[in-house]
Formats: sequence, structure tokens, C-alpha cells
Amino acid sequence: MFQLGKTIVSEDILEKEFVCNLSACHGACCVDGDAGAPLNEEETKILEEIYPKVKPFLRKEGIEAIEAQGTWVKGTDGDLETTLIDNKDCAYVIFDGKTALCGIEQAYNQGIVDWKKPVSCHLYPIRVKDFTEFAAVNYDKWDICDDACSLGKELEVPVYKFVKEALVRRFGEDWYAELEIVAREWKKVKSK
Repeated sequence: MFQLGKTIVSEDILEKEFVCNLSACHGACCVDGDAGAPLNEEETKILEEIYPKVKPFLRKEGIEAIEAQGTWVKGTDGDLETTLIDNKDCAYVIFDGKTALCGIEQAYNQGIVDWKKPVSCHLYPIRVKDFTEFAAVNYDKWDICDDACSLGKELEVPVYKFVKEALVRRFGEDWYAELEIVAREWKKVKSK
């Protein structure tokens, strides 16, 4: 672990390699698990605001879940999350064949909304836990992502580079520039 501004960062994001491999996993992270995608307070307001524009992109089951439960929910642990369909699929998930995609991101890609998707989804496989004085930035190992780890290793793409856009979105350009300096120094030390 190392400190970067008001974050405590796991060295795993420098050491582990990762590139999403949708052709292998078919977007399993959007349909597996036991909770919705983590949200912050601001994102709950965004979801409420953009839902009418995103709704035409969603599946009937997703719309029904959102209209019954809301655009977001409080999970069993009290955390804010995206709504689920029958405690499984994210309500915002859509399918291209058998591959799960994000309906919000599809609306974003078509210029309908200006918000890509929840930052927790964009950051994956990094998970951020906010505490009073700092945020913990960790690599989340999930067996459904084994193919992404293999592809990342093959292409030699460390986690922090794979999620650069999301890290900049969450922490800013300056933070990411500092992370790159730390990564270069870390690599030098590791190669000795």
C-alpha cells in the first residue's frame, strides 16, 4: 500500500494486469453478484434525472424493477446501489446477443445523456471505499474476471492503465499523473 494525496492505494493496481474480455465473460459482472453497483449520493440524483432519457434503452424487466423499487436502492448493508431485477441482474443491463451491456452507457454513446455510467462500474476491477479522512483504492479479484486477467497479462496492461479514464474521472488528472510517477518508481524497484 502507498499513500497518494488523500488515498491509500493497493500495489495490486500496479502489479496485476487486466483487460476486460467481453467475448469470454459476456459482461457477467453486470448480472452476477449479490448487490447492485455501488453509488454515491450525487450519482443517485443523476440516475433520477436521466432515467426518462435512459428508459428507452432498457429492457422491460429493468423498467419494471426501477419503477417498482426506484432508480436506486439502499442495499442490505445500507449502501446506495443500482436497482436489481430479482436480486440478480442490474436493472440497467441490456443484452447484445448473450453479452450484457450498460443501458446508461448506450444512451451516453449515442449522445442522449452526458453521464457514462456509475463510476464504480467504470472503475472495475478497482473498488474505492471512502472513509472520513481518506479513500482506499483496491484491486477486486473476482473469478468471473479470470479471462480479463489472462488477456491483461498477454497484452501487458496493468490495472491502473486499463482504468485510466475512470481513475481520472474519480480522482482527477493530477492524481493520475502522480500515480504514473509512483508506478514508474515501483517498476524500477521491482526490476532490481
